[in-house]
Amino acid sequence: MSDEPRNPTVPAARERRVGSRIQRQVMQLILDRRLRPGEPMPTETELMETLEVSRNSVREALKALQALDIVEIRHGHGTYVGEASLTPFVDGLTFRTLARGGWGSPRSASGGDTQALGEILQVREVLEEGLIRRVAESLDDHELAELEDVVRRMEASGRAGDAFPELDREFHEKLYRSLGNALVPQLLAAFWNVFHTVAGARGWTKDPAPAVTARRHRDILTALRARDVEQAQRAMADHFRGIEARAWQETLGVK
Repeated sequence: MSDEPRNPTVPAARERRVGSRIQRQVMQLILDRRLRPGEPMPTETELMETLEVSRNSVREALKALQALDIVEIRHGHGTYVGEASLTPFVDGLTFRTLARGGWGSPRSASGGDTQALGEILQVREVLEEGLIRRVAESLDDHELAELEDVVRRMEASGRAGDAFPELDREFHEKLYRSLGNALVPQLLAAFWNVFHTVAGARGWTKDPAPAVTARRHRDILTALRARDVEQAQRAMADHFRGIEARAWQETLGVK
């Protein structure tokens, strides 16, 4: 018998591997049976027989998949296919951003917050600068009119000194709607939600320059009306630089 010390992490690691395998098998079963969101899942007993695993293993796998919004467990009613939304991604990225900034006050965590939020903004900026090239030459008059309406409301709020985060969100959602890509608004909304959740957690509740923000959106729209792709990209980059600058000012307590 070996005198080599037992590694307590081996059983745990093996258990995780088995759990991951069962989760993948359940997901493959959903795909193979072409189950749609909201449709009932096979019963625990059927999953046990199909996958040849224990009831406890099935339940643990379903719990893990529920956290990913791949299945929905309705107690007393059964298990259903989930929406597979980006909510788990948003929750994880929000936690990551807050954790990287530290759990202290806004002042003590300012450097980490700025870097973490800057990374989120950078990813969103890259996405939008690339996407705006696709829509700049294809937006029709109706879509431009919708954007014009949003910008005018922004300008009215800016003149009153009122922040308008929901109008900002509406502008970007309408801007890319013509692409017909369902993932685009979901991704942009995910990054938007993370940024504003973190901002709220840190007490950054006000936009110190709403009139400037409105002007930057006007610049984007002007370039789009002119079908000037390069200028539209530059205007979008200026918009994000402004967000980064305001976030930095907030962390320093500058108004």
